[in-house]
Amino acid sequence: MVTDEPSRKARLLEARAKAVELFDQVDKHNLIAPGERERAVSNRVRDLANELFGTTRHWHKRIVRCGPNTLMPYDENPPDRVIGNDDIVFVDFGPIFEEYEADFGRTFVLGDDLAKHQLRDALPEIFAMGKHFFESEPELTARQLYAEVERLTTNAGWELGGWHAGHLVGEFPHERIQEALVESYIAPGNDTPLRRLDRSGRACHWILEIHLIDRDDGFGGFYEDLLDLG
Repeated sequence: MVTDEPSRKARLLEARAKAVELFDQVDKHNLIAPGERERAVSNRVRDLANELFGTTRHWHKRIVRCGPNTLMPYDENPPDRVIGNDDIVFVDFGPIFEEYEADFGRTFVLGDDLAKHQLRDALPEIFAMGKHFFESEPELTARQLYAEVERLTTNAGWELGGWHAGHLVGEFPHERIQEALVESYIAPGNDTPLRRLDRSGRACHWILEIHLIDRDDGFGGFYEDLLDLG
């Protein structure tokens, strides 16, 4: 296992690049299409990751959600749903590439529904503003970043769909602090600085995730990527 910090960063960025390629190929192969079931799409993306990169493991459950299921936070397990003609779909995968975790989420809109397109387009914008805030505040805590993401979301007219806005990422399995699990998340209860060392003396690296929901219209969207690298 590579442990020096420059190599760790390089390996995490390599894992991220492979996740980007995987999602590009998902789009190219038109895997997200009306009439397909969420679970079937998830299995096809899994198989594509294996075909492209030999990936056989994912460090968290694979998520493909459409329609009202996009309102649900990660911990929920809504019933398998058929993708509609005018639907919104988000995909959240955590493939392991050569023992390093990637975590990547994107949202797709089928059809011409303006509100769905607006929400999808807002996701990378809020992510970019959250990342800029992180880069501009050297002593930033996880709680402060969550509050800023929540503020940006509210100002844009949406609602956050989960109790946190990201988490640690690294070698598999990444650090999970059982007696204080919140310290692994960008969450209101975490007052630890984001730029810190973990219990093994390694630099902490983070995923920022944005889950926006439109509760009135009954749909949401999701976007996640590396926060502190790239």
